[in-house]
Amino acid sequence: MRDLSFSEDFRAQLDLLMRLRRDVRRFRTDPVDEAVLMRCLSAFSTAPSVGLSEPWRILRVESAQARDAALDNFRAANSAALAGYSGHDAKLYSKLKLSGMQDAPVQLAVFCDDSTDKGRGLGAGTMPEMRRYSVACAITLFWLSLRAEGLGLGWVSILDPAQLCRDLNAPEGWSLIGYFCIGWPEEVSDSPELERAGWETRTTAPLLETR
Repeated sequence: MRDLSFSEDFRAQLDLLMRLRRDVRRFRTDPVDEAVLMRCLSAFSTAPSVGLSEPWRILRVESAQARDAALDNFRAANSAALAGYSGHDAKLYSKLKLSGMQDAPVQLAVFCDDSTDKGRGLGAGTMPEMRRYSVACAITLFWLSLRAEGLGLGWVSILDPAQLCRDLNAPEGWSLIGYFCIGWPEEVSDSPELERAGWETRTTAPLLETR
């Protein structure tokens, strides 16, 4: 039987890669080499998907019109989110940098095709949300691939997804999973920026219960 274990050095490097993955909001404006980006995007094809449905769909957001619409969307949603806080939380929230959309050279909108016939519904009949979970799994592999190349990714979730779908003319049946900023990070850290800013603290181990 083939030995599928990895060396201690490899495991240490993998652990470092995961700890340095981080959600990036501060980017340099240097361009990203197209071959490197395509190499990282190939990680999607290695991802697991329910019923082998491969429901991920990617739109590259390049035009000034599309980027302006996405940025305006974020600004409106961010203002609304700020209005939902008060006191110390509002003051702290107002100082957080929650998007790298003005600087990131590469921006992608990733969707789930909820209407896909691929996979013939296997596993999605009982849990249709599994298609979206599959897309999230693929994004995670893409994220790690980017980090291994020295690149960073920022996941922008403060958006009106329906409006973004309209602005990007996304096909009917596609659901937005995330808007992503990609580029060279200004700095590298093994701790989340929100933790460093004092917004929240990270737990060191998952909650595990036994039944």
